Amino acid sequence: MAVLTDSEVQQALASLSGWQRNGKAIQRIFEFPDFKAAMEFVNKIADAAEQANHHPDIDIRYNKVTMALISHDSGGVTQRDVRMAERINQIAG
Repeated sequence: MAVLTDSEVQQALASLSGWQRNGKAIQRIFEFPDFKAAMEFVNKIADAAEQANHHPDIDIRYNKVTMALISHDSGGVTQRDVRMAERINQIAG
């Protein structure tokens, strides 16, 4: 899959609430009331990622979850990452 240009990534980020560029990836930090709520969210994302066969990098720090998306096989952000970010936002509500 083709890597998006910088302007294509910026255009996609404009419609992805909470997401930003971080190096070659896009990322969003989610905050929850407690650790259990954060883990419930991560488990929902795991199910969606398995269905999409596209897995975010996930960092969990108590009640904060950072999701980062990059198509490692392509070397940057692709439409697959944008679609997964949209799905993550849907799950987050």
